[in-house]
This record gives sequence, structure tokens and C-alpha cells, in this order.
Amino acid sequence: MDIADIATPDFIEVDVDERLGKVRSIFERENPKGIIVQDDGEYAGVIGEKQLINSHVEDNTKAAALTKAVPKIDRHENVREVARMLVEGNTKVAPVYEGEKQYGIITQDAILEAVLDNLDALTVEQIYTDDVVTIGERDHLGQAINRLREHGVSRLPVVDPDGRLAGILTTYDLVEFMVRDEGRQGKQDRRGDTDRMLDLPVYDLMTSPARTATPEESVRDAVARMLEHDIAGLVVTPADDDGEVLGVVTKTDVLRALTYTEEEQMDVQVTNIGLLETLSRADINSAITEVADKYQRMSVLHAHVRFHEHKEKLRGTPLIQCQIRLRTSHGQLAGSGEGYGAEHAFHVALDKLERNVLEVKGFEADERYRGQLLRKLNEL
Repeated sequence: MDIADIATPDFIEVDVDERLGKVRSIFERENPKGIIVQDDGEYAGVIGEKQLINSHVEDNTKAAALTKAVPKIDRHENVREVARMLVEGNTKVAPVYEGEKQYGIITQDAILEAVLDNLDALTVEQIYTDDVVTIGERDHLGQAINRLREHGVSRLPVVDPDGRLAGILTTYDLVEFMVRDEGRQGKQDRRGDTDRMLDLPVYDLMTSPARTATPEESVRDAVARMLEHDIAGLVVTPADDDGEVLGVVTKTDVLRALTYTEEEQMDVQVTNIGLLETLSRADINSAITEVADKYQRMSVLHAHVRFHEHKEKLRGTPLIQCQIRLRTSHGQLAGSGEGYGAEHAFHVALDKLERNVLEVKGFEADERYRGQLLRKLNEL
């Protein structure tokens, strides 16, 4: 399937010098799927609706401040490749061209709606993220913001003092609250108000109950629920216990699954690939393969490497967080780390991943020994 029939001409163009206040009013008035940003008549990037909503930038700021450089996509490109481009570009919208002529845009939701009926073959268990980051309902909003930034995620399942699922907190909830409160308070010095908001408990802002999915249900049903409620993710819980947090499944996880291949060569996907300078995809593939080969009985089905840039810098080099996640014949394995520059961060995460791989190897060796011992005891 290609995107010829699902790309939409429903978009609006603005110049890089346009005020964000006007861009926001365009979204409110015309509700486009995305806005294409032009610089002197040439394509410069895109601004998505949630990207704009999730910003706390003043209205007088130029559109260039929120413009995301997203690669052009051919209108007849394969859906699988488009899904890969959206995930690796960390974007939910991209421009679509027919030759040199701009046709429209393609969105994450449009792809998911088009392939919805084909998602019955997948279960949530096959694609969800199990190394989930949570926040306590009594923790402060300031702690939640730091956790979102630290881990580069957009949602936190909220747990009560007993560790049970109580709700969900997203970046959208936080920004919508901050903007709403700012509008009510006015333009005076609001440092005290900001401190007050950051000290509020998560309980006051979380959405409860959180919408959930079970590992056994089909990805089709989970995606249909996300589209119906216009949300980007679901908390994964056991079928018999909706209070236990197993992980999170998001629309991006589904797009990533669309890129899986059945080729013998490991499929590697890189999110925020633009942060790579001295590394290449081939370097990443080779390094992960070398780690996986240390455990010959483990087959790596898919590798996802995600880079997240922090504001901190050392002599001009940004602090980068790298997360590596493998989906293998022995379940999910992950490693994460930070370093100045993508290459440094990648190797820190790779070392952690290797330790985790070897731990699995050691655990299985212990289990085999335990089984042999039990068999011998049963012979006595």
C-alpha cells in the first residue's frame, strides 16, 4: 500500500516570520491537520497541532521557532517507509510531494486509520513498551515535569501509594494547565504563581481513570480506542487486574511495528536520527549485532534506538540521552545512558544493554542448572 489515497490536501501554508499567535488562531478557526512553513517560497518545515499546543512560547514569537524540519515524502511512497520516516523524524505530520509540486500532508492518524483492519494480526503484547516510567499521585507537578524531560517521554502513568494505577498525566495536560492559568492570572510577574503550580500534587491534574489495554487484545482494538478518544497512548494492564501497570502502548509503537520486516538482517530504527553526527545507521546496526551475537540462542527481531537532546552542554556539545530497546525471541531487553554527543551516549547505553543481555544469559544458565538438579533429585 502506498499513501496516494491517504495523503490529504488539507493543509495551510504560513511564512517563517508569521506570529505564533496567528498560527494558533488558524488551528482554532480552520482545524487543519498541519501547517506547512515556507521561507521565501521554499519549504522550511511543518508545525503540527499538538506541537503548537504543547509549546509555552509567546504569541509574538515567529513561526520559525516551532518549525520542525521534516523530510519531504513522495505521494506514492510505501506506507511502511512513511511510517519509518515519521518515527525516525519524531513527528506526527510530514509534507507530501508529487514530483516537485507540493500535494499535501500525511499524518500519523491517517496511516493508522488506513491500516486499522490489518492490525488484527498483532497483539498489544508484541509491541508495547514494558520499561515504563511512572509518577506518584502525591508527587509534585515539578517532579513530573523533570521526569518527563529526563526520560524524553510524553506521558506518565500515575500510581497511588500502593503502586496501583490511579490515572495518567501527559505533557498536554501540563501545558494546557499552565496556559489556562497564565491567561487567568494576567501578564504581571508570575514567578510565585509558577512555583505554586509546580508544587501542586499530580493528583490535581491527572486524568482518571486512565484508559487501558490488555496484552492479549488486538492492536486493532487498542488503536481504535485511541482514535475514538483522540489520545496517543494506553496504559497496559493484566486482563484480571486493571490496577497493575505493565507498560504503555502508543500510536508510535504501532507505527514502529509497521516497519518490522521478516528479513534475516536485523531491522534497526533510529528516532531523532538528526542528532547523529559521527555515527551512522550502519555503525549502530553493527554494534548492536555484536552484542546480540554474544548470546547465540537469542534472535533479535527489531532494534529501536532513541536519542533525546537535553539543554545542558559541555563546550558546545549537548547532553544526549540514548535508549536502546531490543525485541527478541527472549522478550524485550533495554539499555539507556547519557553522554555529551550522540556517539558517547550510544556507547554508554550499549554497555548497559550488553550487561542486561549477559544477565539474561546467566539467568537462563542458572535455570538450566536448577532443572538438571531437580531431575537428579527426583531420581533419588
